[in-house]
Amino acid sequence: MSAYDVIVVGAGSMGMSAGFYLAKQNVKVLLIDKYDPPHVAGSHHGETRLIRHAYSGSPTYTAMALKADKLWQELEAVTNQRLIVRSGVLNIGAAESVNLGNKMKSTKAFGLKVDRLDADEIHNRWPGVKLPESYVGLFEQEAGFLYSEDCVRAYRQQALAAGARLLVNTPITCINVWNSGVTVQTLDGTYHADQLILSTGAWFSELDSVVQLPIRSVRKAVAWFKSDDTLYDSTRFPGFTFGAEYGGFYGFPSINGSGVKIGRHDAGQTWKPGLPFEPFGHYDQDENDLRQALEAFLPQAAGQVVRGAVCKYECTPDEHFIIDHHPEHDHVFIAGGFSGHGFKFASVVGEILSDLTRKGTTEQDISPFALSRFQEGDQNE
Repeated sequence: MSAYDVIVVGAGSMGMSAGFYLAKQNVKVLLIDKYDPPHVAGSHHGETRLIRHAYSGSPTYTAMALKADKLWQELEAVTNQRLIVRSGVLNIGAAESVNLGNKMKSTKAFGLKVDRLDADEIHNRWPGVKLPESYVGLFEQEAGFLYSEDCVRAYRQQALAAGARLLVNTPITCINVWNSGVTVQTLDGTYHADQLILSTGAWFSELDSVVQLPIRSVRKAVAWFKSDDTLYDSTRFPGFTFGAEYGGFYGFPSINGSGVKIGRHDAGQTWKPGLPFEPFGHYDQDENDLRQALEAFLPQAAGQVVRGAVCKYECTPDEHFIIDHHPEHDHVFIAGGFSGHGFKFASVVGEILSDLTRKGTTEQDISPFALSRFQEGDQNE
């Protein structure tokens, strides 16, 4: 079979989710991926991703996060698999932090269960946390983390069960977009469809002949550090984010003795397809940046490195997403630039893409994610 209603190029977190929601609506859908998802060549590996609801900036994020959470719960129910752990998420920063203030506003607007705690209250509740007196925290009670690879695997299972076709380890050699549809060529065959979804993550630059996007791919390091599980085990310690003068960090409690996992949200090395992708430890800062943050904020989690990994961010200039039509072809849809905070939204982004292809509209407000904002020079939050 070579003719489909929709072809999805890039079947990672967003693409696989879209494939499921399309197939669920009896859409004839073909998913094509360069690798075999879930895999380690993109942005979804490393076991866990935070899911939180309080966002600064546009209320669109909080609304989408809440809908995404509901869809993750539905996926848990249909697969009878635990995908979400409600550990809570502790967001830490200086008391005058603009981001924390804006997050607090969103909690009130959406009725989220969030506690504002000073440094002493945080230390009393979680003795493993060490903070300057000037720091405060917002504890999101109903937030936590997702098992990211299990989520992609679950969507894959459900998409195939609903009738989607998946081609793995299948690089794209050419994409032609016509007024009446699209043609996608691979080494193994040529496929046609009425509509096309592009969701190739950090690999978007390989599609420059189809669409040129302001997306920069960045190599990011994460590591698991040996920690005191009486303080940091996932049964008693939350996921976390914190900002310091030397960077912004995020992390996870020790899960079944894995050690505390931490990553740095900013910094990293620019990468392009075809260039070497160096393993963890190639750069001194891979470990040093993360250890510095742990020693400052979670000192009893700063043991030896148990394991390190590298993954890819796909960053837009303003760190907001791109979810839109192709600028010249209304039957081609783009989902990219998720900038290190997108995985939690994969469920709802998949539903949005399904709605856009089937109905031409979505109930979610995606206006902040229009590609045209870069042409207009509007890159503010």
